[in-house]
Amino acid sequence: MMRVTAYLTRHHIDSDRPAGPGQLAEVDLDATVTGPAELRLAGLTVRDERGGDLFRAAGEHAYLFDPAEGGGPLAGTEDQYQARGFGVTNTAYHAARVLNLAARLLDRPLPHLVIRIGPHSVPGRGWGGGHYRLPGEASPPEPEPPARSGEIHLGTGRSFIERPDPGCSRYFHAPAHNPAIICHEVGHHICHHTADFRANRLRPPLDQHNGKVALDEGTADFLTAVLLGTPDIYGWHRGRIPPWDPRRRRLDARWTTACLCPGGGRAHTNGTVWASALWTAHERVRQAGGTGIVSALLTAMTRFGSRGADVAKEQQRRKHFSELLRDLLVADPAIAPVVAGAMADHGILPYGRNRELRWQMQARAGSPDAQTPARGTSEAGQWPGTAAVRP
Repeated sequence: MMRVTAYLTRHHIDSDRPAGPGQLAEVDLDATVTGPAELRLAGLTVRDERGGDLFRAAGEHAYLFDPAEGGGPLAGTEDQYQARGFGVTNTAYHAARVLNLAARLLDRPLPHLVIRIGPHSVPGRGWGGGHYRLPGEASPPEPEPPARSGEIHLGTGRSFIERPDPGCSRYFHAPAHNPAIICHEVGHHICHHTADFRANRLRPPLDQHNGKVALDEGTADFLTAVLLGTPDIYGWHRGRIPPWDPRRRRLDARWTTACLCPGGGRAHTNGTVWASALWTAHERVRQAGGTGIVSALLTAMTRFGSRGADVAKEQQRRKHFSELLRDLLVADPAIAPVVAGAMADHGILPYGRNRELRWQMQARAGSPDAQTPARGTSEAGQWPGTAAVRP
């Protein structure tokens, strides 16, 4: 067991413009140093691949790194060292939280996950995001095949984030410092080993499909919201984007199937419809005295990904909201009526393809009987423009 620093987020990001990634704290981590910049935990390896010995110091304070405002290209040598060390411990802490939650609710550990920080770093061209990779064709292409059980790559950062308070210094947006990005990518690992939305277990192990569908992105966002304790999961680094803008991906807006965008390349935007519906169902179950829907969701995802044998047919089936909703309703009959009602409010029904759900919800929006709540009075949101059906 080692003492490390990490950002805590629950009760921290309650405003529309959080001041930082989280509240700095010391936490215990059941990890072992297995390399100059590598930590290993049960089911998890986290490694910074930019070279150098991050764990050169000895003693009980060796792993209490300072975030150093994210470090970055303008920081001095010591600040860059501190920021990189913090990135490893912060990533390990949050990834372990997600994996431990999944293992507890699934009653089994997930296959080992490798998180690499900086594998796609190019001098002068930073990357401020992350992705989940399996062996197979990918964009950008991977120089080495990722681990068969799944691998997360985090960028080293590309830009600074201005603080909302005048006089506060800027923060260099290093993805390893951002709990939302870490939890979201680990959410894809959970999806892969349960729902398997691209039917990859039916494909050759070295020819996996790395594309994501809306259900994958939305489920990862929902799990992130549960872990962070807020529906505004990207409120810090997207704080300049208005809460009603879909790029903010705020889950307490009543995004409905009327907002689904046809065609490819919209998995994040369309996933927000699924994520916000899950969040509504989760909150309503909690308000009714339950513990939420995470356990039922993981049970449903396991069932969802365990049927079928034809890759093409399963890839088609596993992209439809209604297919996963039916398994979700079966997973816990006690909460099924509440969940069904919440999902219906977002236009998600147990039957119908995604485009049919979109047509139905758009028809409802155009009906004379459709009602739009007054500004700021919607159950789902607190900001102007929140409506039962967003155009």
